[in-house]
Parts: sequence; C-alpha cells; structure tokens
Amino acid sequence: MMDKEESTVLITKSEVAEDAFWVELKRVWSMAAPMVAATASQNLLEVVSLMMVGHLGILVSFSGVAIATSFAEVTGFCVILGMAGALETLCGQTYGAEEFGEIGKYTCCAIVTLLLVCLPITLLWIFVDKILLLFGQDPEICRVAHQYCICLIPALYGFAVLQCQIRYFQTQSIIFPMLFSSIAVLCLHIPICWGLVFKLGLGHVGAAYATAISYWLNVIGLGIYMKYSLACQNTKVVFSFNALLSIPEFCQFAVPSGLMFCFEMWSFELLTLVAGLLPNPQLQTSVLSICLNTTTLHYIIPYAVGASASTRISNELGAGNPNAAQCIVRVVVILAIVDGVIVSTFFFCFRHILGYVYTNEEEVVYYVEDIVPILCGSFAADSLVGALSGVARGGGFQQIGAYVNLGAYYLVGIPLAFLLGFVLHFNSKGLWMGSLTGSLLQVIILAGVTVTTDWQKEATKARQRIFEKSNEAHSGLV
Repeated sequence: MMDKEESTVLITKSEVAEDAFWVELKRVWSMAAPMVAATASQNLLEVVSLMMVGHLGILVSFSGVAIATSFAEVTGFCVILGMAGALETLCGQTYGAEEFGEIGKYTCCAIVTLLLVCLPITLLWIFVDKILLLFGQDPEICRVAHQYCICLIPALYGFAVLQCQIRYFQTQSIIFPMLFSSIAVLCLHIPICWGLVFKLGLGHVGAAYATAISYWLNVIGLGIYMKYSLACQNTKVVFSFNALLSIPEFCQFAVPSGLMFCFEMWSFELLTLVAGLLPNPQLQTSVLSICLNTTTLHYIIPYAVGASASTRISNELGAGNPNAAQCIVRVVVILAIVDGVIVSTFFFCFRHILGYVYTNEEEVVYYVEDIVPILCGSFAADSLVGALSGVARGGGFQQIGAYVNLGAYYLVGIPLAFLLGFVLHFNSKGLWMGSLTGSLLQVIILAGVTVTTDWQKEATKARQRIFEKSNEAHSGLV
C-alpha cells in the first residue's frame, strides 16, 4: 500500500515539475523574443551610420569611421554595457522580494555611476588619433577617427542612461516599451542620418551626430514612459542623496560584471587586430572580420535569452524560491542548446554562399567556406555562454564570471590562438580555433559553477542583503 502511495506522490511531483518547466519556458521565451528585436534595433543604429558613410564613396572616411566605431565599442560601449549588468542582479532580486522602492534608488545610483565612468572614457576618445598613430595607423584615417569619436561623445552618455533604463524595465519584465521605443528610434535614425550625412553635407561627422541624437531620443521616450506609466508608479526613479549611498554596493557588482563582459569582447577584437600581422593580411583580416560580424549578429539571440534568464532567476531568488530558479536554469540551457543546433546547422548548410553576403572576392568566399565548420562550434558555444552568463548575473556570480573569462581567454584561448595562427601557420583559422577553445573552456567552467551552486543558500543571501538594506533605510528615516 505504501509503495503505491509513494509512486503516486512521485508521479505527482514529476507532473508538477513538468508543468513548472513549460510555464517557465513560456515566460522566458515571451521575454527573450521581444528582447532580441529590441537589442537588434539598438545595435543597428551604428551599423546604419557606418553604411551611410560607406555610401559617401570616400574610402578614408569609411576606414576612419570603421576604426573609430571599433575603438568606441571596445573602450566605451562594452564597458558601460557590462557594468549595467549589475542592475540585473540588484533590481531583479529586489523586485522579487517586492521591495519596489529600492529599484528606483538602484537605477538612480547606476545612472550617476555610469555617467561618471563616461568621463575618463571621454578623455580617451579625445586622444584617439594619438593612440591610433602609436599603432601605426594612417594619419588621414586617424584624423577621421578623431573627428568621429569627438562627435560621438554625446552618444556615450545617452547610451549610459539608456542601459540603466533597459535594466530597469527588464528586471520588472516590462519589455514591450523597450521594443516599441527601439524600433521607432531605428526608423527615425535612418532619415536623420541620411539628412545629416547627405542633405546637410556633414559627412562622417553627421553620422556620429545622428547616432547621438537617436540614443537620446530613446532615452527621452523611455523616460516619459517611466514617469507617466502606471506600471512604474511603485518603482519611480527619484534622484536623491539617499540613492547615491547605494553606489558602493552597485560597484561591488558592476566592476566584475563589466570585466566579465569586456574580457570576452576584447579577446575577439585583439584577434582581429593581430590578423593584420599574418601573411596576406588583407585576406586574413577580411575573413576574421566576417567571422566576428557573423557571430556578433548571432549573439543577439543568446544575449536576449541570458537577459531573460537573469531577470527570472534574480526575481525568484529575491522572492525566496530556489527551486524555481533551478527550473529556469534548465529552461535556458535547453533553449541555448536548441539555438546552437539550429544556427550551426543553418550556417553549415549554407557555408558555400556565406562569404557572398559580405564580398564578391572569390578567395575570401572560399576561405570563409573552409572556416565555417569551426564557426559552427562558436555558434554552439556562444549560445551556452549567453545563457550561463545570464544565470551568473541573475545569481550575482559576476566576480566568478570575470575570473572565468580572464582565465579561459587570456591564459588559454589567446596563447593557443597565437600558437596555431603564427607558429603552426593555420593563419586566421588557427586564431579562431584558439578563440573557440577559450569559449568552450568558459562554457565548461560556468556550467560547473552553475551545477554546484546551492540555490537555497543563494536565495537566503539575496533576501538577507535586500532586507538588511531595507532596515537600514527605515532606520535612517526614523
């Protein structure tokens, strides 16, 4: 009789777990799908600006803007994007604990902090021409890059505020305002950029101004929604001295979060840079640029899945639901595997024509076809990296993630890439194989960290931190 009752209980638990899995799958996907569209729309702003400059027909302008865009991405936008990830932990867990007033305070302190971080980045951009000259770049290209970066500085500050707003909405699962705003701004950006570049004759400078205008339009649009929407009434962002007291706590998560993201992005940019030292540098650089652009485009999907995972996991940890957090981890890992399989299969089947998307040079097309099987491994690894990085941000493991990325890429991936590319003469294929090895090592270590995590302990830590903060705030008021 007892055996029958026990089997009935086990069946019931299994059914409950299965139901919870499908519920979480629906929740994560309903967030990830619009996040993909919103992120893609935001990333396309700089792509459109670069395309407009390309149609000027002035090669030095196009080359200068391309280098300036890469420099701005590495030294500025990546840093801000990574540091803003701290809000996914702080606001997400706070929202789960229903301490709604703290969300606005964290967002306020994040905006102030990231705007301050923009100051040294601004100084770096002012001297971009001097920096590029040290790397042996053409003086005319350096001059164009300097002009573009100077005019792009307002975009940096708009981007900093925008990333805080995005995390503010994301951690509350308010996705559609971001989606509509991003698409609307992209639609406006095209005529604005065209008008400034061609009609007003500002050239590449006009493209930089257009990017800055579009970022600030997005900030203003989301700011209006934050102020007047009923969905944001309990989590209003109020600028106060009390909010600034949270800056040290924000930096505790923001610094490792920024390093975790930047270590990975910088490694790919470094490989593209050193590709110019290989034999036939134009071919090798072109192939690596195609690989980097293609994987960056794909990474929008796992990034969105990871952002959704971060939101759901932080919400559940803040609410004290470790079992739900574990369920979400299973969901996002399965989504990542499915994404990796589908995308890898697609590109492998169309490897013969992938190169033609970027160029008509037959030599480049054939080389790209040869490197696609390795690229497919990168798609699979990136899918899992995006998901597991989201889990790390949701659980507050950014510091571990930063160490993992540092070791995976700079102690293993890049040295191996140099060995394969330069010593064993696999050229750009060898460089990418080394990078792939770093990504696979990153996946293995992050997966190990995730599997061995005591989610009950993490939920307890999250709630203790949140309520200690709340008690301090109440004591201050008294």
